Amino acid sequence: MKKNIGLLVIVVLIAVMVGSIVKQQIEKERQIEDVSLGKELDEREIGLKNGDTAPAITLTSLDGENINLQDLRGKKVVLNFWATWCPPCKAEMPHMQEYYEQHAKKDNVEILAVNLTKEERDVTEDAKIDTVMTFKDSFELTFPILLDPNHVAGSTYQIIAIPTTYFIDSKGIIQRAIKGPMNVDMLQQYVDELE
Repeated sequence: MKKNIGLLVIVVLIAVMVGSIVKQQIEKERQIEDVSLGKELDEREIGLKNGDTAPAITLTSLDGENINLQDLRGKKVVLNFWATWCPPCKAEMPHMQEYYEQHAKKDNVEILAVNLTKEERDVTEDAKIDTVMTFKDSFELTFPILLDPNHVAGSTYQIIAIPTTYFIDSKGIIQRAIKGPMNVDMLQQYVDELE
């Protein structure tokens, strides 16, 4: 009996240690250090340039709604490309959610987070969508998560690194492209520069 209790205590202690290590790792991944913040894309790195009209895309959200980028004319749009396995994407998401909750409505901004679903590491399409849904729920994201299962939007926007974010003004013109994660201050600054 004493052996079983001792074994149980050891198992509980190991579980607590593992839980603590996992929690620390998650917090570490969510932090964005200034040295790793997103940088503006050099126009030689991408085919789309500041001043180009944002290409039309229509994607389905996790909620099953078809969202057409052109239907958002009149609003500023933050178009973010990401994947669940990407550490900088994980670090950026809490900042995007914070911005969305505190500023998006008053700034007339829509955040569209395009998951490069084809790039997810799961084998089946259903498993990939389940992974994206779990990610959304774990980060408590409330802005639209769009699925790009055939990499149509990723190809159209010539995504070469993730996260990549396009800032599109209310007239549908690309004003800025950022490669790498952003924090709330960067999001606010770049949105403020949009018309």
